[in-house]
Amino acid sequence: MRVSFRKRRAAPPAPRLNQWKDPSGEKAVMKVGRMRTARRQVAVRLGVLVTGVVILGWLITIAVTYSSRVVHELLEIHTITVEGVHHLNKQKVIELAQIAQGTSLHQVVPATVEEQIKAHPWVKEAQVSRVPFHELKIAVIERKPAAIVRAASQNFLSDEEGHILTKLGQADDDTFPLVTGVDLDGLLKGTDVVRRSIMSGIELARVIGHTFDGRLRVQAENQTNLVALVQGVRFRFGEESVEEQWERFQRVKPTLKSLNFDGAGRGISEVDLRYDNRIIVREGGG
Repeated sequence: MRVSFRKRRAAPPAPRLNQWKDPSGEKAVMKVGRMRTARRQVAVRLGVLVTGVVILGWLITIAVTYSSRVVHELLEIHTITVEGVHHLNKQKVIELAQIAQGTSLHQVVPATVEEQIKAHPWVKEAQVSRVPFHELKIAVIERKPAAIVRAASQNFLSDEEGHILTKLGQADDDTFPLVTGVDLDGLLKGTDVVRRSIMSGIELARVIGHTFDGRLRVQAENQTNLVALVQGVRFRFGEESVEEQWERFQRVKPTLKSLNFDGAGRGISEVDLRYDNRIIVREGGG
């Protein structure tokens, strides 16, 4: 009996599983790796950036410090020139400017210095300019005295805009017209009412001064009833324009010769110009 053995055919091997090829695990590992790499890159870049900023700040500080010193030395003020002063002296203007020694031109604010100088009563306008590289120029326009203002037995020197320039006390200057009748407190405070009164008095003196010689006195208590005294004659003015009232007087003046009006007060004591259609003449202190 014949027994035969057949060799059993081995089954084909099953596909070999790759233990490292776990889809979910592989992706997680790769993700973690990328994140670590990204963090390292960010850290490196941040470190470089911080270092760069620190170095840049240090360089800027050095540059600013050095350049500021150079600019200061280049523009340091060596000369202050003052122009236009007559009543003030140059040293007084320099004191008003308040420029400290060692100040540089670029540190000067012209508008501020101008206001400091204009605070002085004699200064009407001031202009400050910087002249490279070491000069500061100050140009001043002074106020011009125009009248003596008397209030409470004290005399003050005023310009044509009613600004008080200086207190004279009992001193006087008869080359200027005399304005009286203003309030002392308002005068010292520079109120608009007092300034307008002074300006009216100065304008009246200017108009009459072309006709008569001698010092003119103006009583300015009431701007609508100004009174001017010159060579012993009193002139009364109303609200109308002073120039128009004076022109009306000039037209009739020739007829007043028969009344011995000679401008010296020997015949006429008062001329009233407050009325539109007539001029009233009073004689002999009437």
